[in-house]
This record gives sequence, C-alpha cells and structure tokens, in this order.
Amino acid sequence: MTRDGTLGVAVIGTGRMGSDHVRRIDEVISGARVAAVVDIDGERAGAVAASVPGCAAYTDPAAAMADDAVDAVLVASPGPAHEAALLEAFARDLPVLCEKPLTPDAASALRVMEAEVRLGHRRAQVGFMRRYDAEFQQLKALLDSGAFGRTLMLHCTHRNAATPPGFTGPMTINDSVVHEIDVARWLLGQEITHVTVLRPASSSAAPGGLSDPQLVLFETAEGAVVDVEVFLNCGFGYQVRCEAVGEHGTARAGDAHGLYVNTAGRWGGEIAPDYVVRFRAAYDREVQAWVDATRRGETTGPGVWDGYAAAAVCEAGVRAQATGERTPVTLVPRPALYGG
Repeated sequence: MTRDGTLGVAVIGTGRMGSDHVRRIDEVISGARVAAVVDIDGERAGAVAASVPGCAAYTDPAAAMADDAVDAVLVASPGPAHEAALLEAFARDLPVLCEKPLTPDAASALRVMEAEVRLGHRRAQVGFMRRYDAEFQQLKALLDSGAFGRTLMLHCTHRNAATPPGFTGPMTINDSVVHEIDVARWLLGQEITHVTVLRPASSSAAPGGLSDPQLVLFETAEGAVVDVEVFLNCGFGYQVRCEAVGEHGTARAGDAHGLYVNTAGRWGGEIAPDYVVRFRAAYDREVQAWVDATRRGETTGPGVWDGYAAAAVCEAGVRAQATGERTPVTLVPRPALYGG
C-alpha cells in the first residue's frame, strides 16, 4: 500500500461488471485506487486503463499480480477463469474479492477451498452483494433478533426483463437462483439439504428451448422451506424480493418503495431495468467493506465456504431441473477455518 494506506487494486476482467468496479473504485469509494486492469482483449484493457490515472494494463492476471503497485485483486472475469486467478492470488497471499460464482462447479470450488485452508487464513471474499443491500441487511438483523421466533419459510421472487442471447436452462440456476441460494443460507444460518424444481407452462416470451418461469424449492437442515419464483423474461423490469415468515410475524425486503408519482391519470413508481441499477448501492457498500477490511488486515463477508456451498446447491438444482425429482445436496465437512 502507499504511504497513506491507499490500497492498489488489480481488476481482472473489464466487461460490464469489471468496468463498473473500475468506475466504482476510481470515483465512489475511498481508500483504494485501480492500479491495474486485466483483460484477454488487450485493446479493451488499454482503453479502460487509459481512463484511470496511473493504471497499468495487462492481458495476464499473474503479470498484474506481480506488479509492485498491486496490493489486492478484484476478480470480475468469466467464471471458468476464476480458479486460476484465485490460486495465483493465494500463491502470492494477496486479498481477493471474487465476483460470483466462486468457480463454475463444486469440484473446482473445493480445490480453491483446499488451497485457502493450506494457506492457513482467509484471503477471499465472494461477491454475493445482496448481503450488502440495506433492506436485506435490515431483514437479516430482524431475523437474528429473534423477534419473530424461528423463521419457518422464505418466499423469494427473482425477475428479469429478458435473458441475453445464448442463455440456457442450467444458467437459470447457476447465474440467477445462485443469489437466492446464498441469501437463504445467510438469512437462515442453515445449509440447504434438498432442491426441487417445478416447471409450469412456459411464457410465450421465453426463447425457444428455455423453460421460463420456474419454481425452485429448497429444504434446509433445520426444517425451513424456501420457494423461489424465477421469471427471467417477465418483460417489465428487474425485481428481487424476499419475504420471511416467522412464528410471530412476517417481513419482506425488495419492494423498492422509492418515489411515487401521479400524472396523466396514472400513479406508480419505477422498476429498475437490471441488477446493476437495482443493487448499485449494495455493490458500493460491498467493495467499500472489502477495502476497509483489507486495509485492516482482515477478510470479512461471504467467503470461500459460502462459494463452495452455493456451487454444490447449484449442482443439485441443475440435476433437479433435469429430472424433476427432489435432489439431495452433498457437502464435504466444513473446515475449521470457516467455523466448522
């Protein structure tokens, strides 16, 4: 770090998410600067680097991590590239914020976890940004307070306006429902043990071959049930909600009670177009919290165990999606490094 304690961050991946993080570190948060960017497309990396004073451009993550100006790494490249970047960062004992997924499957996530356990201390935080959304944090605090008794059920909604080209059935679980997987584990403090996927009649707006919407059911180790309506071609915008049902009350996050207007014979508000807009403040809080913890020499937030557990539930979910059967989730014993 620089003499004033500013953290030099290498951002790996300069696509939509990576570029947004570059903007965030450069313009929004404090205590860090973008020291390097990495992209397999050298021209794109160079263009992004040119917009940030003192930022170097690389096409190789290892070369960026070897840069003396780099103190920490933010991984925003496609999921299949995450394992190599994480292992390289661990080899250099560099702190990492890794966008979800930790890796695309449970086997590779387990390899990453084993490497961090060998390191002997946590170094990676996984980018499950909903944990940093103000409403979800309020819901978590309420459930943890015990005011509603035990939480018996969660009702979740996950809607997108439309899927991008090439979106597949398994991506419904791996790219979308993965967020509800983490939210359920975090809010309830329980592991998910079984997954069932129901597929109603598909919307006429769904691309050919894609079953949309779907209803995903989770069962947890202590008997809670979670249902997720995932509707990825709803057409009207991006909505994420979660209602907790306790023994003595209910509470819901995600209703987006913002500005309401009355005009031209109508009343209402705005629906966010996508996740970047809906969770902008959550991303800001997430990256700021990571920078603050890293500058203190700590690693906080969702970790490698959470990334591995989510990958294992996703695998069970994809099997349940294909078979229509209630499918068990298989997890290895939780290492002591993660509170096991």
